[in-house]
Amino acid sequence: MRDEPDGRAGYHHGSLPAALTAAALQLLDERGAERMTVREVARRAGVSPGAPFRHFADRQALLTAVAERVLDDFEQWQLAAVAGERGPAMRAFGLGFVRYAVRHPHRFELVRSRVFGSQQPAELRPRLSRIERTLTDLIVEGQRRGELAAGDPAVVSLAGQALVYGLSLMIVDGYLPPERAEGLVEQVLDTFGLGVVNSASCQEP
Repeated sequence: MRDEPDGRAGYHHGSLPAALTAAALQLLDERGAERMTVREVARRAGVSPGAPFRHFADRQALLTAVAERVLDDFEQWQLAAVAGERGPAMRAFGLGFVRYAVRHPHRFELVRSRVFGSQQPAELRPRLSRIERTLTDLIVEGQRRGELAAGDPAVVSLAGQALVYGLSLMIVDGYLPPERAEGLVEQVLDTFGLGVVNSASCQEP
């Protein structure tokens, strides 16, 4: 299960953008996006302070490149969670989402700022589309196997994302106690998986 930067951040005659992105990811994990400076990224990559700007227009462009790498790692983490569980794939996918956010709160904050807003950087859209297709495929397969109720996969996907995103935010922000977080998340996912509406109450008298 991949959740750490691959290899060393330093630049050794390889891809400088990749080395800069790896160094920035290390800084993100240590300090958060607000305290990540391009100068420190360059220092850790072993290049001059101006070198990053030959590949990234500004600090925000570098952060977007880091967000793309985080999304790739995020997706692989969730797929590994699905492969390691015997229950419904969508539940495992959602639990993987929350676990990743809790394990890497600074990465989650960066993804929040780049993905869950009014505008998404164009560079991230192909990867986001791929993640969306993966989730849709899991939902369709779950419906085919009878694990999920019939319904518009897009609506099911949105409901699932809203649930795990909200839970992640509540944990990272400290609203839910971290020592009880995972148990609470599993209970919530199971509760909503079963449905919270009593079907008998929906029947006409």
